[in-house]
Amino acid sequence: MINYNPKEWFSFVFRIHKADTVRRLMPMLVAIMIYSIVVAWLEQDFLRLSENNKIKNLPILHTLLGFAISMLLVFRTNTAYDRWWEGRKLWGALVNNSRNLAMKMSSILPTSDLENRNFFRISISSYATALSKHLKSSELAYEMYDGEDSLWKHIRSDKHVPNQIAGMIIKRTVDLRNENKITGDHLLFLNPELQSFTDICGACERIKNTPIPFSYNIFLKKFIFLYVMTLPFGLVINLGYWVAPVVTLIFYVLVSLEIIAEEIEEPFGVDANDLPTDKIAQNIAKSVSELI
Repeated sequence: MINYNPKEWFSFVFRIHKADTVRRLMPMLVAIMIYSIVVAWLEQDFLRLSENNKIKNLPILHTLLGFAISMLLVFRTNTAYDRWWEGRKLWGALVNNSRNLAMKMSSILPTSDLENRNFFRISISSYATALSKHLKSSELAYEMYDGEDSLWKHIRSDKHVPNQIAGMIIKRTVDLRNENKITGDHLLFLNPELQSFTDICGACERIKNTPIPFSYNIFLKKFIFLYVMTLPFGLVINLGYWVAPVVTLIFYVLVSLEIIAEEIEEPFGVDANDLPTDKIAQNIAKSVSELI
């Protein structure tokens, strides 16, 4: 995720960041400009559409289509941003629940019980790290617990690692109850945080595994393409060769909105505007280490 000062917006107007869509669209922008120049040349020397009164109404059609495509892009952008913001709220909840569980365990477990305190310190921190890598579909790496009765050896990287870690935390909590180190009231006291791990993981997986419907996504791309490719014929009558920069600018705006929506609709990837889940996991580990 890119950190920036939103109050310094003027400086960004003249800066091309590596995440700016103009870098990705430059070849297509050049192609659209050349295409528009060719259309303008054909109109000026051969087609002469401006002499046909019926063709002069063509810009009205593009105005109506432009309104329709703007509504579609608004819906597309809002839907993508909702997914991004929901992902951020889920990871905010994970931060809070991890801290709450660490504080509760720190207050329940005696300071002399170093084994269990170390187990919960490492396991809570490792859950956030494992979930971040799980959502990125990258190789899972988690800190190994070096206690004598370590349960980490039972974790298999080819299976759902976050669920395995959450299961270990719950099992250790139940074992503490069976050993009378905590009471039944303590279990009820800890249950919301223990349950939240799986709830948050499931909600994040729902966002990751449920993209925008394919038919809608493809339709919008085709609509933008057809609109831009026919736009020079509607504007060349009034603009002449100026149609080239105008159409190129319109193409840049429309396609950039679509690219931005594609990037943020899956907020757990490695793109520049995706959520900094690895950094959030590091902050969770730092907070938990201070609390337990």
